Amino acid sequence: MSHLLEARGLIVELPTPAGWVRPVNEVSVRINAGQSLGLVGESGSGKTMLSLALMGLLPPGARLGGEATLALESSAAKLTSLSERDWRSVRGGQIAMIFQKPMTSLNPVLRIGAQIEEAIRAHHSQLHFAERKRKAIDALRLAAVPEPEVRAEQFPHQLSGGLRKRAMIAMALSAGPRLLIADEPTAALDVTVQKQILDLLDRLRRELHLGLLFITHDLSVVAQVAERVAVMYAGRIVEEGPAREVLAHPQHPYTQGLLKASPTLERGALKPILGVAPHLTALPPGCAFEPRCELRRMECTVAVPALRLTGSDHAARCLLV
Repeated sequence: MSHLLEARGLIVELPTPAGWVRPVNEVSVRINAGQSLGLVGESGSGKTMLSLALMGLLPPGARLGGEATLALESSAAKLTSLSERDWRSVRGGQIAMIFQKPMTSLNPVLRIGAQIEEAIRAHHSQLHFAERKRKAIDALRLAAVPEPEVRAEQFPHQLSGGLRKRAMIAMALSAGPRLLIADEPTAALDVTVQKQILDLLDRLRRELHLGLLFITHDLSVVAQVAERVAVMYAGRIVEEGPAREVLAHPQHPYTQGLLKASPTLERGALKPILGVAPHLTALPPGCAFEPRCELRRMECTVAVPALRLTGSDHAARCLLV
């Protein structure tokens, strides 16, 4: 089966006063149409930078390496070699992103409907005003926004956090993309609204046959929405596999630590992962997690471990596997 999105050895390098750093270091992921991949890791692990690379939104001066291919209806787009002009048809039209903070992503002085219409006009310029307005209302309705005609005439500050997030989802879906990237879509929302947003994204994925890249630091959220899980640490994928298998039988010490540090109804005290993630300008020569790992060995300091299969479709970057 051909993949909707396939990234192989993707590298993002950023210039800093201390030299070049790699927030995304030889990352390989794949997503099929109608499939969801949960990308998990601490803040600074490279999750958001990976999503920006897939959207062609890297900061000025960034260098991009490796390959990333997005399957189109009759061809394929090599995302790592697109010009900005080519990106204009792909970004939003084929691959769209729900950004983490709606209040900094939405224009505070434009009505919600007008912002969605702007996204539609960018990819369907031939549509008349009435058609764009109808499509904007349809997008709000698709995102389960109550009274979409009323909400379309309101400004972002007039909506609750949950409705602003739904407006962002409507905007992302308005031009009919095939791949949807959701960056921490449940951040700063109460538990009830989080569940509603997760159910909405899962329903949209199934009904629209979307590929979904779901970025979060919350493993309990991943369990609800993702079919596969990729765990990132210091710019690399350290474990990947079916969500149920990874969460039930984690093979990498970092994944095990994340699960032990996550609250559950059965367990009382949480066990944090000691230490902090290494700075990208001072990565250890071997496994990046070695300084914090309770199971470390001398061999872990020599070289970066390769991803090793622990099953037919489950791999971890650890010498103990």
